[in-house]
Amino acid sequence: MTSPLTHPAPGRWTPRLWGTLLVLCAAMFLDALDVSMVGVALPSIGSELDLSTSTLQWVVSGYILGYGGLLLLGGRTADLLGRRQVFLTALAVFALASLLGGLVDSGPLLIASRFIKGLSAAFTAPAGLSIITTTFAEGPLRNRALSIYTTCAATGFSMGLVLSGLLTEASWRLTMLLPAPIAVAALFAGLRLIPRSERERNHGGYDIPGAVLGTASMLLLVFTVVQAPEAGWASARTLLSFLAVAVLLTVFVRVERRSPSPLIRLGVLRSGSQIRAQLGAMAFFGSYVGFQFLVTLYMQSLLGWSALHTALAFLPAGALVALSSTKVGAVVDRFGTPRLIAAGFALMVAGYALFLRVDLDPVYATLILPTMLLIGAACALVFPSLNIQATNGVEDHEQGMVSGLLNTSVQVGGALFLAVVTAVVTASSSASASPQDVLDSYRTGLMVVTGIALTGLLITLPGLRTRRRHESVVVAGSGRSAAPGHDGQAVPAGLTSTEPVAEPVAAHDR
Repeated sequence: MTSPLTHPAPGRWTPRLWGTLLVLCAAMFLDALDVSMVGVALPSIGSELDLSTSTLQWVVSGYILGYGGLLLLGGRTADLLGRRQVFLTALAVFALASLLGGLVDSGPLLIASRFIKGLSAAFTAPAGLSIITTTFAEGPLRNRALSIYTTCAATGFSMGLVLSGLLTEASWRLTMLLPAPIAVAALFAGLRLIPRSERERNHGGYDIPGAVLGTASMLLLVFTVVQAPEAGWASARTLLSFLAVAVLLTVFVRVERRSPSPLIRLGVLRSGSQIRAQLGAMAFFGSYVGFQFLVTLYMQSLLGWSALHTALAFLPAGALVALSSTKVGAVVDRFGTPRLIAAGFALMVAGYALFLRVDLDPVYATLILPTMLLIGAACALVFPSLNIQATNGVEDHEQGMVSGLLNTSVQVGGALFLAVVTAVVTASSSASASPQDVLDSYRTGLMVVTGIALTGLLITLPGLRTRRRHESVVVAGSGRSAAPGHDGQAVPAGLTSTEPVAEPVAAHDR
């Protein structure tokens, strides 16, 4: 059921509507902020808590494990139990876990708090996205809202780098505590502003087997990918873990096909635009996380830059995304998501390729800044467009499910491709390597990053051909009451939207 705020008047948003969007943006901002802030603080955390490198990585991996492993469950839970209830409860847990993380005095407790934060984010992210898609009507209104929402995520990621550089100078605990008061403020605002939503009725019961299998398979997949570089990609443990993931996913699919209320309705994935959005999200975030990881090492380990200096080097990309937030929705309305995603991936490929020229004595303005600007422009185009494409044409009662699926693709893509890039760099370097040898190993990793972005571009290209077929159908039907679409569906006369007609998915398809 849609919320009471659904379908606001065109061009006019009420103060409460703006307030609702800001609360949801705050939660997404916090998720992204938390991911980026902890990286710069890791050396200080390891020193104060006396943690080994292998233990220290779990401060990051614990969050990823909880977030990526439970997103599918989080999305469907929002549909079944109510988006407002799930969002606010998870936001309260996030605030408590942030407070705990800043006060603990042992590594295991810190890792546990990070896992709890990731778990809560796995519920706030899909619930927040589905609140937006059920509150704002599909089309220009939703495109504008989603462009602002996704921009907050990119801004949070960029701001996290800068804030962590500043806060860590005083204490790493401040980086853990900072999200707590912001989350509390968003929680109280959300209690007043976020509209109530009814639980899904007649959903055929709860898919407990699917929830267990889906959660277990995602947790094991993320765990295996995170541990693979340390254990070895060809080790018996890694191979057996991947085999277990394959078995769990196979059983999960069989259960979902038979369930009257599946965790994921598999028929959704019969849509080509949906598949391209999910795979594009994996390639987009995976390439960027790998790039940021390598460039951070390059700047701090090889160039000797401080954490703050490194954060400021990334700032132009985030600033460009933030400045474009109010304009992207109108661009999507005019050109459609396939064109923007393709253009964004092309910019990413160009930016990554340009960075291959870096050396041990770079000039920022000519070697690094152009890449940051290209990547910032790419993020401004790709991320909102992927969210719009994934949620268009989806019924309100399945928005949480699709939102959870998209966020899962983002997190699994980030974990998987970061592990691949790390493995490539490790394999091409040695303990006694010279600075130039280390740079060459980073360059090899950057080539992999560029290849991942290029793959994302190739995945997007079929959507351009589909879009042209849709446009030709619209032109042909402009003088009649309706014309048959590419799938036999009627296209209303006079339809001039630049967005492709949603590919239909029968409700019974699973």
